[in-house]
Amino acid sequence: MPKSIKLKLRDRLELKYFYDAYLRARRHKKIKREILIFDMDAETNLINLIESIKNNTYHLGEYRKFIVYEPKKREILSLPYIDRIVHQWYIGEFIKPYIVKRFIKDTYACLNNRGTHRASRVVQKYMRKMKIKYGNYYVIKCDISKFFYSVDLDILFSIMKRIIKDKELIDFTYKMIYENSSSKVGIPIGNYTSQYFANIYLNELDKYIKHDLKIKYYVRYMDDFILLVENKEKAKEVFTKIGDFLDKRLKLKLNPKSRYYPSKLGIDFCGFKIFEEYRLIRKRSVKKIKKNINKWNKLVLDGTLDRHKRLIQWNAFLNHSSHGNSFHLQNKLYESIIDNRGLDKNKVRNN
Repeated sequence: MPKSIKLKLRDRLELKYFYDAYLRARRHKKIKREILIFDMDAETNLINLIESIKNNTYHLGEYRKFIVYEPKKREILSLPYIDRIVHQWYIGEFIKPYIVKRFIKDTYACLNNRGTHRASRVVQKYMRKMKIKYGNYYVIKCDISKFFYSVDLDILFSIMKRIIKDKELIDFTYKMIYENSSSKVGIPIGNYTSQYFANIYLNELDKYIKHDLKIKYYVRYMDDFILLVENKEKAKEVFTKIGDFLDKRLKLKLNPKSRYYPSKLGIDFCGFKIFEEYRLIRKRSVKKIKKNINKWNKLVLDGTLDRHKRLIQWNAFLNHSSHGNSFHLQNKLYESIIDNRGLDKNKVRNN
């Protein structure tokens, strides 16, 4: 990471920067009443927003809360539309240009041109290199217990203060981190800023693993991470040190399911079961698409199938599974679909 962001808050308090953020916040969003009202006089609303930030009268709105159950139960917090514009502006003008580019190359969550598929490919590439070098080696597979709910806001703010030089930008960052928070622990799932604050927080772990522990083959996707080491003794040593670092420096705990084990067992990571020679999609994903197919088949027989919705769901499965070795699985599932006209049979990708 850079020693500091020298850019000042007021250097980006111009309409053109907020208009770009407004377009990003609006992109791919359903047109709701609050968006329509803002759009009726967007330029004036943006100018008023800029003035409120200049005058230090801007405050975050109230969160809307809702629950999602995929893949597990989570509470999502959603801010009003105007605050989402501010988040887009803050991240786009200060965080992405000056901090993201300083992350290690092998962190893959919420970053352009990365993602789960690339992360799984890189893990497999590293596994192949370890196989050539050591034959049998060890995998350290970890994730952090209740990560978003456990981020210490004081530690996060201290990290940001090391990076930011401008006093007004520091104060605004304080607002982004602390305002509307009921305690000094936890960042809200659903905030655009939270994705980046999470990566900034765990960049401390990345630097420790890469620079202090000197682990060459390390991949992180948000709070899930994989390390490959030469033997069991090294795995035990590194695993203990990581747990101690998280506890003492970041006030985080490893999930009890975190462990180290022989590489022959493969790696369950980013939606795939990964081995040196092949990748399979998780059983959970196969179970989900089979459940969808059973539902589609019943709707076909009832004459109530939404074919467009089925096409979207099937193509999503094909796109994901094509990043693994799934040609035969795709064919088998395709044949189980009643009236599969209009659906591609399979999708093959060079891995």
